[in-house]
Amino acid sequence: MPSEIQLLPSIHAKSVRENGKQYYLSTNGDRLPSVSTILNATKPQADRDRLFNWKQRVGVETANQISSTASRRGTQTHKYIQRYLQGEDISCSEASRPYWESIAPVLQEIDVVRLIEGAVFHSDLKYAGIVDCVASYRGVPCVCEWKTADRPKRNLERLFDYPLQLAAYLGAVNHYYRDYGIQLNRALIVVAIPQTPAEVFWFEPEAIASYWQQWQQRVTLYWQLMRK
Repeated sequence: MPSEIQLLPSIHAKSVRENGKQYYLSTNGDRLPSVSTILNATKPQADRDRLFNWKQRVGVETANQISSTASRRGTQTHKYIQRYLQGEDISCSEASRPYWESIAPVLQEIDVVRLIEGAVFHSDLKYAGIVDCVASYRGVPCVCEWKTADRPKRNLERLFDYPLQLAAYLGAVNHYYRDYGIQLNRALIVVAIPQTPAEVFWFEPEAIASYWQQWQQRVTLYWQLMRK
């Protein structure tokens, strides 16, 4: 378990869904679209075609079952990770155990935990979301995202929009917590895979800067689409 937990003040945010889109309401009245809502609305046509073709290949009903199973799997794994980072004892279900055993060795290198499943708002760019974790990995402060998969991703291309999601959370953390001396420029995506050591994707400042620029472009496009 982490030897040091120094949690930043949490943000109280209410999640609401409208027409399949997710928004977050803050205590000061902000109503902002989630990171996933922006990414879905601005998804490139090639990505939309890839998803459509996959559904056609496996069948819509099967595709929905796969997506639902993956969502439940991810939610359960996140719950166990959250408990671990909070210093609580872990007792995994049989279904979640392979993913937990995959990611547990990486979690042992996480320390100085600042945020766990924390809401973040970017009032200037007008978006919000829930960041998995802000902590130190091998002694380096970063934003962390936990993912699950049935097979290895192997390369960045197969992460699709995950790096943009990561950059969005990092930017919001830096924006909201700047008065607390938070200024992050590195990030981590960890993919838990059954019977396989978790994949670790580490992002240095140059990569983060590139993804942050791409994310800002997607936000601009989103608001352009909303005004039509």
